[in-house]
Amino acid sequence: MEIKHLTEEQYIDSMKLSMYAFQYKIKDEDIEGRKERLKYHRILGIYEEEQLAAKLHIIPLEIMVSTKKWKMGGIAGVATFPEYRRKGYVKALITEALKQMKDEGEIVSLLHPFDISFYRNYGWEIFTDNKKITIENKDLQFHGNPGGYVKRYDKETHHKEIEEVYDKYASQFSGMLVRETEWWKLSVYHDSQMAVYYNENHEATGYLLFNVSDRKMDVQEITALNQEAREGLWNFICQHDSMVDQVSILVSVHEHFPYFIHQPKQKSEVYPYFMARIVDAEACLKKYSFSHTDEQIFLHIDDSYAPWNNGSYLIGNEEIKVYKNKPGSTCAQPPQRGIKLNINALTAMLFGYKRPADLYSMGYLQGSQSEVNVLEKMISPVKPFFYDFF
Repeated sequence: MEIKHLTEEQYIDSMKLSMYAFQYKIKDEDIEGRKERLKYHRILGIYEEEQLAAKLHIIPLEIMVSTKKWKMGGIAGVATFPEYRRKGYVKALITEALKQMKDEGEIVSLLHPFDISFYRNYGWEIFTDNKKITIENKDLQFHGNPGGYVKRYDKETHHKEIEEVYDKYASQFSGMLVRETEWWKLSVYHDSQMAVYYNENHEATGYLLFNVSDRKMDVQEITALNQEAREGLWNFICQHDSMVDQVSILVSVHEHFPYFIHQPKQKSEVYPYFMARIVDAEACLKKYSFSHTDEQIFLHIDDSYAPWNNGSYLIGNEEIKVYKNKPGSTCAQPPQRGIKLNINALTAMLFGYKRPADLYSMGYLQGSQSEVNVLEKMISPVKPFFYDFF
């Protein structure tokens, strides 16, 4: 089984497989634009004779974790023609992708799963939930009296101030994408508009990305750096009361909305969204901002698909000591000290999706209660969130 990097001449093969697998059509006039976007991807493929049988895209990006930028490999476009399924092609592509991401210094990987259990098997784990709030027209009541104003933008009039608001907002969370200007125009706006809130000093302090059609307002993003901006953006939504019967708003589960509005009792749907995976445990642990403590603890990590992560990691005294397992070696006796966990649990814990105590109570951490208590002190209380899609 040979895995190839697709060249520009093979991009059409990739697009044909995507259209078949994901059941959509690319218009002829959009093909060249799609080819340009694929130049930013590393596309791995397996051919049978002259036919592309299976493929996987790696998109080199960055995310924010504890105010630091981490290199990230985004996995997308994983597809196989039905006649080539159950031959182990996707497993081979994922295994190769993990090796290549490590070689490229992409210490974590993110993806949007078609099936959570499928990708869990390969070491990816849920790292963030989204919350969708649906509000009926009768509850569009103005709140407060913010003294600022709102200006409207689209991808043609996109302004750097919007990026600055996003960057400040993203720094509060773990996992938010680092967005370049081109990403905003190609992957954020689409056909939506942007409403930016400015305070009395003409400083942008919040925005919402939205569209209105069929008497519904769909808010895909809402970011506010303070309560004034929250109220200003909410009041902008309320200004649409004569145009819409219903408003849907996508927010972080950590966002204060709708607590502060007149009728907080609104229909809310919370669901798992994106998955993450630690590709290089050593690099990840050394880059992670542990809370300072005088205590030390061993983490014994198991990773079936990225064996370079297997080993013991001593954390404490502001340093990480690594004791890697030798290839093919097994321990005659289990470790007497420390916590055993797999790469999934490590990912959920470091991104802040689950606390060590929660993972321990579910059996995903194995060790003593006293060691889990030490780990609880070390893991920063970060809040994961992710707005993007790829």
